[in-house]
Amino acid sequence: MEIKPIRTERDYKNALKRLELIFDSKQGSKEGDELEILGILIDQFENENFPIGLPDPIEAIKFRMEQMGYNQSDLASIVGLKSRASEILNRKRKLSLEMIRQLHERLHIPTDVLIQAY
Repeated sequence: MEIKPIRTERDYKNALKRLELIFDSKQGSKEGDELEILGILIDQFENENFPIGLPDPIEAIKFRMEQMGYNQSDLASIVGLKSRASEILNRKRKLSLEMIRQLHERLHIPTDVLIQAY
């Protein structure tokens, strides 16, 4: 087992190749330990070099509504009025702090997604 930091794109590609070879290793074995450590190193490299931004707040609301089978009337029960729900979904009204709290509580959308500018 030769583990070293992943510093370059080449190191990253080699680590991915090695990970693929030992992917089915048994936990607690020598290769299983290597797999676990390699996974941590790859994850760290990817987080530093390929960050994934937060989704757009309105798109997150629409996505979550679709997942939950909600329609605009269901959203209106969260934000107050059907017209207000329409304005939010059409980006004509900004989310208030209370709306953000309710959306977080009822739709389980992280607040850091909802507070972003859009």
